[in-house]
Amino acid sequence: MKITRWFILLAGTLAFASSVQADKAVFAGGCFWCMEADFEKLEGVSDVVSGFTGGTIKNPTYNGNHAGHYEAVEVTYDPAKVSYQALLDHYWVNIDPFDAQGQFCDKGSSYLSAIFVANETQEKLAEQSRQEVVEMFPDRKVVTPILPASTFYPIKGDESYHQDYYKNNPVRYNFYRYTCGRDKRLKEIWGDRATH
Repeated sequence: MKITRWFILLAGTLAFASSVQADKAVFAGGCFWCMEADFEKLEGVSDVVSGFTGGTIKNPTYNGNHAGHYEAVEVTYDPAKVSYQALLDHYWVNIDPFDAQGQFCDKGSSYLSAIFVANETQEKLAEQSRQEVVEMFPDRKVVTPILPASTFYPIKGDESYHQDYYKNNPVRYNFYRYTCGRDKRLKEIWGDRATH
């Protein structure tokens, strides 16, 4: 009787563990407010955290030193509900892959686009997806790189207001997004594939 109960408990624990399995992906696409808002729309995405990655400075901050870092988001997702490939497809139609100066109205190295890959599988899929975009636009130069993942530094402390900014400040966020011309440019590039 004890063995049976133990087995049922163990089986239930394993089932729960597999049901909460989550993977992570990191993308840079300019303003992390916008990237967060865009990725949180996807079914199967459980969390999107704004932060910095790609640089060498430890503990970068928005108002302080973040030189060499990209504004980025760390996407936590359930691979049983949304694949890494689907995240890549969603990413491309939410950025301008031709802008070597930044993204939309935000210019500078911290606003550049990039896909950060954590393993060979992500790298292979990211490279394939990039090649598809290259082939889709034979007369344009795709500048978005595929880079190895490095430490991701979430926004924290006094700067935590950046997290969920689009939810907590919808009027300001929508005004920023509109005046930045993000959606207009996405429509120009991607047409009906643009998701906003």
